[in-house]
Amino acid sequence: MSEKDWLGEFEQIVLLAVLRLGANAYGFAIQQEIQARIGRSCSIGAISTTLDRMEQKGFVSSRYGESTPERGGRAKKFFKVEAAGQAGLRNSYAARAAMAHGLEPLFGGA
Repeated sequence: MSEKDWLGEFEQIVLLAVLRLGANAYGFAIQQEIQARIGRSCSIGAISTTLDRMEQKGFVSSRYGESTPERGGRAKKFFKVEAAGQAGLRNSYAARAAMAHGLEPLFGGA
């Protein structure tokens, strides 16, 4: 795995939100999912920048939906996690688990 394939914490959080939202994963919904699940507020700009960077890496893909009057005629940009993004999440999870192994008492584990 090359260095460009490593996921930062925020990238992991955004990818997990996209996975949870499925076909409804667009900027505002991702922002709301992150806020609701972990109580972390983040700007739409930070989410957009992160998604753009991950799209360049091939971790996500995007498509535009229909334009809507509620959005002033603008279309929502929907995101989907690709196989590379899923692999990145698996690798990140495995790395954290390996680093935390033996430290479970610090985290309330047995």
